[in-house]
Amino acid sequence: MMRNLRLAWRMMLRDLRSGELHLLGLAIVIAVASLTSVGFLADRVGRALDREANQLLGGDLLLRADRPWPAHFGEEARARGLQTATTVLFTSMAGTAETVALTGVKVVEAGYPLRGTIRIAPGPNQADAAAGRVPERGEVWLDERLFAELGVETGQSVGLGELQFRVGAMIGFESDRGANFFSLLPRAVFNLEDLAATGLITEGSRATWRLHVAGAAETVAAYERWARARLERGQAVEGVDDARPEVRAALDQAQRFLRLAALLAVILAAVAVGLSARRFMARHLDGCAVMRVLGARQAQVLGIVIGEFVLFGVAAAAAGSALGWAVQWGLAGGLRELLATELPAPSWLPLAHGLVVGMALLAGFVLPQLLRLGRVSTLRVLRREFAFAEPVSGTAWALGLGALLGLVFWIAVDVRLGAMVAAGFVAALGVFALAAWGVLWLAGRLKGEGSLRGGGWRYGVAALGRRMSASVIQVVALGLGMTALLLLTLVRADLLDNWRRMAPADAPNRFVINIQPAQRAGVGELFAAEGLPVPEIQPMIRGRMVAINGRPVDPDAFDNPRTRRLAEREFNLSYAAELPAGNAVEAGRWHGAERVPQFSVEKGLAQTFGLEVGDRVAFDIGGTRIEAPLTSVRRLDWDSMRVNFFFIAAPGLLEEQPASLITSFHLPPSAHGFTTRLIERFPNLTVIDVAAVLAQVQSITDKLIVVVQFVFGFAVLAGLVVLYSALQATHDEREYELAMLRTLGARNRQVRQALLAEFLVLGGVAGGLAGLGASAIGWVLAEQVFKMPYLPAPGPVLVAALCGAAGVVGGGWLGTRTLLSRPPLASLRALG
Repeated sequence: MMRNLRLAWRMMLRDLRSGELHLLGLAIVIAVASLTSVGFLADRVGRALDREANQLLGGDLLLRADRPWPAHFGEEARARGLQTATTVLFTSMAGTAETVALTGVKVVEAGYPLRGTIRIAPGPNQADAAAGRVPERGEVWLDERLFAELGVETGQSVGLGELQFRVGAMIGFESDRGANFFSLLPRAVFNLEDLAATGLITEGSRATWRLHVAGAAETVAAYERWARARLERGQAVEGVDDARPEVRAALDQAQRFLRLAALLAVILAAVAVGLSARRFMARHLDGCAVMRVLGARQAQVLGIVIGEFVLFGVAAAAAGSALGWAVQWGLAGGLRELLATELPAPSWLPLAHGLVVGMALLAGFVLPQLLRLGRVSTLRVLRREFAFAEPVSGTAWALGLGALLGLVFWIAVDVRLGAMVAAGFVAALGVFALAAWGVLWLAGRLKGEGSLRGGGWRYGVAALGRRMSASVIQVVALGLGMTALLLLTLVRADLLDNWRRMAPADAPNRFVINIQPAQRAGVGELFAAEGLPVPEIQPMIRGRMVAINGRPVDPDAFDNPRTRRLAEREFNLSYAAELPAGNAVEAGRWHGAERVPQFSVEKGLAQTFGLEVGDRVAFDIGGTRIEAPLTSVRRLDWDSMRVNFFFIAAPGLLEEQPASLITSFHLPPSAHGFTTRLIERFPNLTVIDVAAVLAQVQSITDKLIVVVQFVFGFAVLAGLVVLYSALQATHDEREYELAMLRTLGARNRQVRQALLAEFLVLGGVAGGLAGLGASAIGWVLAEQVFKMPYLPAPGPVLVAALCGAAGVVGGGWLGTRTLLSRPPLASLRALG
């Protein structure tokens, strides 16, 4: 045993020095590194959220609602000896005499936070310290961004609603700051006792009311059970196990993309490993035959080569894990702003995952070739025949495919994602292989097949037909690698550009909310006085859907998380006689001015809940039940940035319900001061600068994209390795054929033509397939995933495919040009 192990070690060192294992090892390193980097990152994020769950909640338990909590919830907690603190979150405009800014407002009461800390500083660029208190009445704390946007200093005044606050400190850190739309805005914090006087919370205002609870673990658990049993719609309880759901949701989405990138890298690496292993087997047949002649038993030969690859696989997987360890530190830096906390060191579990992937790739794609080496006949020393794979080898290949599919589902975690990737990979293999075989078969039918008449072009094309199986494998591998490269570069950029072009140049870039009915005329007059088009001001009524066709809506009855969230939330309802711009009726008929109770529903929401024309829906609006049938289904242009509603009622159905007003408009850069004057006249209004908000969202998204692209870089590297492995797969056969041609009198010009013809066909077919494949996948992604119209631009993809083909020709020529200067006898001797 030890002797075989020493021989395996020496063979591995020899093959490493000769370069036999370089491509195979690189493919394994890339696959393991892509997977372990994602695994390390997910492990660190999960451990951070678990470690700081209490601080992220601002207590041991968090009760969250879209309206004030009934007094008995707080009274019950205090009666059990628990601490409580109330906070309210909403958006509003903060301003001075010169400027205003959309702000995320947090209103707090004494005792906040019950867990964690809030740190403040006297002003920007000064050291912060734990606050140990909340703002006093009439005092507001601003974060550094709001200090800069308003241009204020500590001690100056800032207006929020009807009150003028004194700036008391700069917020340096909040342990419970979230990662949703609200947290992207600059922050202002003031005392709960000042909230009523500001006039910021009015009918229809959107706010989140939070009750923080802290105390002994057993008491908190008992109170949680009591509270959950009394929850109503729009109310939720968050414990330490589900702290920061918005962070977890965002990271889950990012991890899906990361796992997809890791899957692509692993699949491409598997192709490269298979190609490299095939060449390794072909080059070691003679050596294994000599070992058999010198007395080595079949089992001993097989044990030595398997031992070599076990040692090599462990070393390559360890190197890939080390690279993944290094990469994840850079990935974690991209998430630091999102998490606002330091990540703990990862566990060792991803290392084990990396080793499993490395060994699985070897077992699935190298073992079949090693079994063939173990069965080599001693007669090969005298004769060059060698039978193809025995039944056990075919079984091993089947096990290898099963291992790859198992890896796909294991890495994907999501069964649906794994199934889509596996099906897509198998379909791509089938389509590419069939197309490649067809083109090569047609090429093989050319007149003068195998002849050098008129140059070597026909011979080069015919050579591909003689090695049909190997040529098809090469084209498929090249096509897959180039498809991945095109998807990650041109098609991705084309999709992003197409999305950016969807919004017209004059699309609304400001939303105004919290307009009260008595302010409608004044707001319109101010627009007219400023020379701006008076926008349509629409009513907005908040209501919760409570029944469909008489059956109560139970959020827990829906499996889809998005449907469950929609069932729990309050919808913004409206009423109108005219069909709003950007809306088109797809089913039923628009109600018009009919004063008959009826609703029109948005198409996507109708599909989500299975609603059809004729169904009856009921809403709870401030304790009043409103029920009416659906008479039309509308398609909306959500990217128009206009005010849109899921449900629009006919006139006469909702006019008596409490409502606020909303509008959107386009503010040209030359009228930037209009927002300040609007807020000066109507302090309760909230003006949302869509461009600024999108810029903040884009900033966070760009950081996540960098993280995802970093991992996709492994897939790009794997694609390049596949390209090179495919070209090297038939290098020895090509060298032998060229040596024979030159021995039989072929001139260098004819041999060069044969090589160029061979590479041109391989690259052309693979490039064409890659261009078509990448365009088709891009179209499917646009239509089915991103839900936007998309017509692939043929120019860039065609150019990229041609460049890819040229790259194959160039790479193949660089890899074989030395054969032309090598004496034919030297090549024949080297190849045996």
